[in-house]
Amino acid sequence: MKTTQPDTASSAKRFTPKEAMEWIMKIIFLVCGFIAIAFVLLITVYLILSGLPAIREVGLVDFLFGTRWASTNDTDPAFGILPFILTSIYGTAGAILIGVPIGFLMAVFLAKVAPPKVASVIRPVVDLLAGIPSVVYGLVGMMVLLPAIREFFDLPAGDSLLAAIIVLAIMILPSIISVSETALQAVPKEYEEASLALGATELETYFRVSAPAAKSGIAAAVVLGVGRAIGEAMAILMVAGNVANMPSLLRSVKFLTTAIASEMSYAAVGSLQRNALYSIGLVLFLFIMCINVILNVFLKRDKEG
Repeated sequence: MKTTQPDTASSAKRFTPKEAMEWIMKIIFLVCGFIAIAFVLLITVYLILSGLPAIREVGLVDFLFGTRWASTNDTDPAFGILPFILTSIYGTAGAILIGVPIGFLMAVFLAKVAPPKVASVIRPVVDLLAGIPSVVYGLVGMMVLLPAIREFFDLPAGDSLLAAIIVLAIMILPSIISVSETALQAVPKEYEEASLALGATELETYFRVSAPAAKSGIAAAVVLGVGRAIGEAMAILMVAGNVANMPSLLRSVKFLTTAIASEMSYAAVGSLQRNALYSIGLVLFLFIMCINVILNVFLKRDKEG
């Protein structure tokens, strides 16, 4: 009896056009993911190679904890960035303390309280705030905020840490409002209905049920706000005064970002000043990475708990 051999060509798996397209898209997504990772690694390596020479020459302790910055002094240069670090920390913390409560309450209002017609008017305004260039925020701060601070506190000039905190708080509002509102709207309706059925008021339900259920999304909004506040340069350069003082609420100050933006244009290539600016960028990069890692670990533990 003659046996027939299976036709390997016909038995081989053939991809339909739809399956082939899905396979191609998976490859494209994988390549895009590797490109993103490569960019991060490239930036990291470049900052390390460019920033370490100045740190080695100045000294790690003198660089991080020195209180005097005189990069253009030919006779007695100094490269201490402690005022920049503390100013960035205080400025970011102040902006978060002001912007997060306002942004969160606004998100609760838009997601749960506001009538649909009112919310449809406010949301485009919030989106417009996100699209305004940083230099416009700085210009408005110079024309409106600085004179008000100068007159209210009877100061010779209004450029100060307080002005920078207020501008940063306004700039981070769109990110916090949009992301927090999305997180609140994603909370299942059953949670709120169960809370109301047990006798809780609507406000109690929003703040004790909906907000805790959406805390991961709200925390992500805070992370975005922190990143925007730390990384901002142009608007702060226009309202903070750009003076390397130790941070004080009503004194001119200089942030890590503004130190780089204000001096990079005239720092000689290969000079210690330019290398020190790269070192500031490395410190800022590590600072932001540490904040993201800490918040991600906190969120992961919270989800596991």
